[in-house]
Amino acid sequence: MAKDSSDLFGALFDPPSPTRTVPVLVPMPAPGPYSYSVPEDMVVETGSVVQVPLGPRQVFGVVWDDAGEKGVDPKKLRPITKSFECPPLKAEMRRFVDWVAAYTLSPPGLVARMALRAPAAFDPEPMIEGLRLTEGRPERLTPARERVMELAAEGHGWTKSGLAHAAGVSTSVIDGLIKQGVFETVFLPAPPVVAEPDPDYVEPRLEGPQKQAASEILEDVRKGGFHVSLIDGVTGSGKTEVYFEAVAETLRQGKQVLILLPEIALTAAFLERFQDRFGAKPAEWHSDLSPRMREKVWRQVVTGEVKVVAGARSALFLPFDNLGLIIVDEEHDPAYKQEDRVFYNARDMAVVRARIAEFPVVLVSATPSVESQVNGSSGRYNTIHLHTRFGDAAMPDLHLVDMRRHPPERGGFLSPVLLRGIGKTIEKGEQALLFLNRRGYAPLTLCRVCGHRFQCPQCSSWLVEHRFRNQLQCHQCGHNEPTPDHCPECGTFDHLVACGPGVERIAEEVEKHFPEARTIVLSSDLMGVKRLRLELEAIVKGEADIVIGTQLVAKGHNFPLMTLVGIVDADLGLANGDPRAAERTFQLLSQVTGRAGRTGLKSHGLLQTYQPQHPVMQAIVSGDASAFYEREIVEREKAVLPPFGRLASIIVSADTRGEAETHARGLRAAAPQVAGIMLLGPAEAPLALIRGRHRFRLLVHGRRNSDMQSFLRTLLANGPKERGSVHVQLDIDPQSFL
Repeated sequence: MAKDSSDLFGALFDPPSPTRTVPVLVPMPAPGPYSYSVPEDMVVETGSVVQVPLGPRQVFGVVWDDAGEKGVDPKKLRPITKSFECPPLKAEMRRFVDWVAAYTLSPPGLVARMALRAPAAFDPEPMIEGLRLTEGRPERLTPARERVMELAAEGHGWTKSGLAHAAGVSTSVIDGLIKQGVFETVFLPAPPVVAEPDPDYVEPRLEGPQKQAASEILEDVRKGGFHVSLIDGVTGSGKTEVYFEAVAETLRQGKQVLILLPEIALTAAFLERFQDRFGAKPAEWHSDLSPRMREKVWRQVVTGEVKVVAGARSALFLPFDNLGLIIVDEEHDPAYKQEDRVFYNARDMAVVRARIAEFPVVLVSATPSVESQVNGSSGRYNTIHLHTRFGDAAMPDLHLVDMRRHPPERGGFLSPVLLRGIGKTIEKGEQALLFLNRRGYAPLTLCRVCGHRFQCPQCSSWLVEHRFRNQLQCHQCGHNEPTPDHCPECGTFDHLVACGPGVERIAEEVEKHFPEARTIVLSSDLMGVKRLRLELEAIVKGEADIVIGTQLVAKGHNFPLMTLVGIVDADLGLANGDPRAAERTFQLLSQVTGRAGRTGLKSHGLLQTYQPQHPVMQAIVSGDASAFYEREIVEREKAVLPPFGRLASIIVSADTRGEAETHARGLRAAAPQVAGIMLLGPAEAPLALIRGRHRFRLLVHGRRNSDMQSFLRTLLANGPKERGSVHVQLDIDPQSFL
């Protein structure tokens, strides 16, 4: 119906509608979102991914829930320049970003940046050129052409290479048909990065204990809502197959799954295992992905095309379309802790994300963290125990080698007991693993004449000799220099001595005793991810007799022929003041010895130690993990340490020692007096110099119910501001005390 003249007159002289303003969170260390105006022809909503001007640059951001800046004249605001076509970040993802920022005391923009790690993926992926069969027919019908046309007869579009591969012909056959008008060009959506997994692809192979555990997990998934399950099972007990049943049920419900793994090195074997069960691999997400693949995965996770992601800790911040389950495999692993920009523990944040979005999370480990053990015993987590290995496999027989009674020969590090064990193992055609958590050849090089020690010029740490590369290297900052032939202090030649062993030195000793054996050294210093995967495959195929490795070998690998594990220095992790030292040592040594005998062969573990009576050593060889955890929990409770208390670390760094110390003391003086919270320090950090920056540390210790974040906010607000080269880092729930 047409408007009358008065309506038209009113429309002409109506005042213009006020400019709409929205808060936009940008990936910068700002305390909150900035306000921007929305152009009249642009449609945005809360969660929309947009491009905005920030100073002279254009940056991406997210329209946020916050009110933004108050009392700003919309006419003075800069407008949003672009709204991307990707789906908006969901409300639960925005709540998760805000929660992580508030808990870790990090700028929310830096947390949001982790959710937007693939800016090139914000626009839809371009269509790709394809082919579709027409009514035309070729002049001559060869068998190859006939196969191609039969495949294309259903009317679906094909890529040229895909059609040629499916028909078993060369692309020249397709080109000939195109020239004769048999095919027309069409545009197709980009293919998925991985095929869709089938939850019923194969019948799961589960035995009695695994069936019972799987039924508990399935019950939790089916009833929905937030809850945490902890699968506590010995190495080789079938934990992965059990949680695969939770994955299958979630897929049947039409939801997405995130499986967190602590190391990229674990993904290759895991992907194959997943494919065996579900008929397709999950999408990967880790730092080794190419930028192009990162874009594809991010885009298809957001749209819901990717159903399962297996990834490192950063995968936790992927903005899933319909996430319904998170699995945290090896939940105890320190690799889940990020200590850069935003300090967070992915295991704990996974629980938070599941709670916010109201879906289940499953933690998995053969050696759960003390925190998870306490949560299980208190009823906060549902603990599912798997006490026996899958099939007929038995746990290895573990023995301590007292190095005071069975010392190595002069200049060596392997006791006669361990050497005899290695010899017997390789005689039987089986494999031996030697574990030492030290990279390189030797952790220290010194001059026997003047005592000079080679130290990093930028860090308070010794330079580690890497003899395979003829280098001395700092493992803190990466500084390296050629291995010298004389002492730079006194000038003496041929009197430099390597002190202590690294894996390269153990390999040298093994070669001396077993020159015919095939030896592989596994260390992150020696190989990239691709080579590491090839080496792991070689071990699985039996193409090595002796494997020498760092903690890389401790994480979830399945070596069928591995029947002997030798721990070169079982005491190594106990030699520092870390309150988690006993727990970490127990977990690491238990995981390493668990590599032996996983396929049913009789297996052994030999732990070289100078402290055979230490509770950690006794707990490992007795197989009584519960006794160790009970003792450790009692000690933690007495000292009011996590999970019975709370810790926060404040690291102050600067270009000069004086600046760092002065600022740290200023923070100490500004600390509020709060009951139940104690501030310790400042003191020089154990690593007092890293990358040329001097470091002082304060440690905040509080009771479990302490409001640590409010205390720290007040301290920072009242304390001196960061000036010059001074930088302050906060780490809530620290895992490292260096």
